[in-house]
Amino acid sequence: MAQWTSAVGAAQLARLLGSQQDRPAGPGTRRPPAYRALADGIRLLVLEGRVPVAARLPAERELALALSVSRTTVAAAYEALRGEGFLESRRGAGSWTAVPAGNPVPARGLEPLPPEALGSMIDLGCAALPAPEPWLTRAVQGALEELPPYALTHGDYPAGLPALRAMIADRYTQRGIATMPEQIMVTTGAMGAIDAICHLFGGRGERIAVESPSYANILQLMREAGARLVPVAMAEGLTGWDLDRWRQVLREAAPRIAYVVADFHNPTGALADEDQRRRLVDAARSAGTVLVADETMSELWLDEDVEMPRPVCAFDPAGSTVITVGSASKAFWAGMRIGWVRAAPDVIRSLVAARAYADLGTPVLEQLAVNWLFGTGGWEEAVELRRTQARQNRDELMSAVRRELPGWEFEVPRGGLTLWVRTGGLSGSRLAEAGERVGVRVPSGPRFGVDGAFEGYVRLPFTVGGAVAEEAAARLAAAARIVETGGTTGGEAPRTFVA
Repeated sequence: MAQWTSAVGAAQLARLLGSQQDRPAGPGTRRPPAYRALADGIRLLVLEGRVPVAARLPAERELALALSVSRTTVAAAYEALRGEGFLESRRGAGSWTAVPAGNPVPARGLEPLPPEALGSMIDLGCAALPAPEPWLTRAVQGALEELPPYALTHGDYPAGLPALRAMIADRYTQRGIATMPEQIMVTTGAMGAIDAICHLFGGRGERIAVESPSYANILQLMREAGARLVPVAMAEGLTGWDLDRWRQVLREAAPRIAYVVADFHNPTGALADEDQRRRLVDAARSAGTVLVADETMSELWLDEDVEMPRPVCAFDPAGSTVITVGSASKAFWAGMRIGWVRAAPDVIRSLVAARAYADLGTPVLEQLAVNWLFGTGGWEEAVELRRTQARQNRDELMSAVRRELPGWEFEVPRGGLTLWVRTGGLSGSRLAEAGERVGVRVPSGPRFGVDGAFEGYVRLPFTVGGAVAEEAAARLAAAARIVETGGTTGGEAPRTFVA
């Protein structure tokens, strides 16, 4: 019986390997043999999760033709991978990827770092800040006071607590978009919202247009749902969307869904202007595409002079084309797993009906806590604390990166939680691997792209500042030196660092 559960074609693997471009070797730098470079490239793809564990690799002859190398080179690379535990083979069944005993199975999204690793590893993988106290404690205390009447019920509210649905609807109305509670469904975070939308509109094999780059965890969620992702390149710099490309994709590919982050885009930090929003909604309506607008970063403007455009749903107030997703996770705290969907009432009814086969509803206590924040003004004060911390972290992290890594390039986002950095020609995947060895965890650019794009980038979140930001930049510089020289850490273990 075969031990592999999926397969990677020779052309696909060649594309993925071809994206791993390093800067040209400097004087005195020894390049590894061709088989070693190939083995290292495949190992990186496995460690990144871009080639799944238990995926059947192409036959040696097929891969040699796709890469224009000798079959001997591929055979030697496969043999090296087998010796390191990253490949298993059996006559008649082929060869498939594996991980050595004791190694964690790689994830293709951005999973949080285990708490026990925080003493020695600086985590730049997760774009989330600690809770803005004392508001978390106050919100939970307020929720407990409101809980007794709900404790007398079964506790399942598939559409969300009526009080919170009404509160969220009122907040949209105050922003100039008349909204009824019937247009709101409360979800378990933004991920829960988008998962429900994808299952309702984007069945297996359906096309979904996505920004390129886009949020890694959402891309992986869509892949797992069986979607065919259609990437649409962002405009240059932080200027939002390229509408000519969007119109072309919507017209020619006719995707069932398009997923966008208009407000401080993750990972680039771009802010789409009002005209772009209007034109994209018009293009989606003409193409019959459901436009999913992710607003999780919309309240995280960091510079006081930022003028926020109207929400995407302002150009489709009835919700016939635009489905809006919001969340408390970024603006307040990731541990507060409360999200919501704003859409036409019939869409909400369909989402609620489908929920009976998913999670039935969102925890009541957390809903009451968010409702307390919205109703008391605590939300606005907590989000202001969040903006202050993120702004300070942004400025301190950028300063440290500029000093330690002057060859790296980025534009300063006016809001959000992430910095999209061009790494001076170095492979983002190799930087991520080297970073783990020197004590800094950083996600590489390809996690945010489709099929190997953005190898020359990494994403840095505004989650650390001060001395921790300084140390993180120093460790990134050490990782860059390893990648540049093909060297090692020299046996030096990362220092334990407590923020």
